[in-house]
Amino acid sequence: MLTAVDHVQLAAPPGSEDRLRTYYVDVLGMTEIPKPPVLAARGGCWFRAGAVQLHLGIENDFRPARKAHPGLRVTGIKAFAARLEAHQAPVTWDDNLPGHRRFYSEDPVGNRLEFLESCVTEYGPGV
Repeated sequence: MLTAVDHVQLAAPPGSEDRLRTYYVDVLGMTEIPKPPVLAARGGCWFRAGAVQLHLGIENDFRPARKAHPGLRVTGIKAFAARLEAHQAPVTWDDNLPGHRRFYSEDPVGNRLEFLESCVTEYGPGV
């Protein structure tokens, strides 16, 4: 029986770790977590925020994920979007998911990320 998603892995090009650290730690507010030594030798980096883990693995023939993406729940989505924009990260709002506010962005290597917040209250959908 499945109980939870442990992590999501995205790919990144060789040598991009410093850009990834800046984005995932400074922009998104995540914490870098150490990789086991045998995996650290492969490059890449892992990040955590609460129960959410994103792993960035190095791929020599890297192509960014343009359609596939993690959907990350946030609180205070307008302020979170403003934080990304202040760091020159793209923010593209999408109102096609009823009961949610959401936007898409990209990490510094072009991977698509979705950020969403429920706007359903005990009284029904909100705005």
